[in-house]
Amino acid sequence: MADYPLTAESIKNQFKRAGIHFVVALPDRVTSHYLLKGLINDPEFKVVQVCKEDEGVSICSGLYAAGHKSVFMMQYTGFLDSINAIRGVAVEGHFPVCMVVGLLGKEPDVAPTQSKKYGVKIIEPILDVMGIERYLIERDADTAQIGSAIDKSFKNSSPSAILIGREPR
Repeated sequence: MADYPLTAESIKNQFKRAGIHFVVALPDRVTSHYLLKGLINDPEFKVVQVCKEDEGVSICSGLYAAGHKSVFMMQYTGFLDSINAIRGVAVEGHFPVCMVVGLLGKEPDVAPTQSKKYGVKIIEPILDVMGIERYLIERDADTAQIGSAIDKSFKNSSPSAILIGREPR
């Protein structure tokens, strides 16, 4: 596993570095097998599983209001499904909802905007229009951006999107 480009452990370590203790998640096919299961089994994290993505946006905002830091894990289809909640709560309400978005079907080392998957192709332009900073993570070397993204999101009280471009192992 050491030679695999992206590891769940590297992502998890960045969550810890950024002081994340709550992970709100709607299980997805990109991050669930290694990353989410690893977070569930780690006593440093409390994992809150939700049924709909808009619930996750509200829960992360509530955790922030109560003084806690969290990330919200979902698939890109869930992001698309929850745009109104993200707009109303995170963007206009100025809540630091840090979304970890799995890009299911994105081809390795292909820019999301060049993907053959239409839903993947439109994610970055939508984030740009919404004014949400985004960070593409495809290799362990990219994961240093995760801690910085979370820190910046909480410092500026604004949402961010950490795009997971391949399944972490």
